Amino acid sequence: MEMDDLPRRKDDPAAQLGKQDLDPFSVEELDERIALLEAEIARCRQKKERAVNHRASADSLFKR
Repeated sequence: MEMDDLPRRKDDPAAQLGKQDLDPFSVEELDERIALLEAEIARCRQKKERAVNHRASADSLFKR
């Protein structure tokens, strides 16, 4: 089963972020939030790349 087929948890932090009201935030706070989210995106991309590379290594090891 693909992970994309699974329903998202109701307490998923990313889903909660998407529902948060941004009106109370100042421009500076929004800039800080954007920087934090961009850092998190970079971290997720690195993790994904390591997982893809790990999978490719495992696949090549077990291929004949």
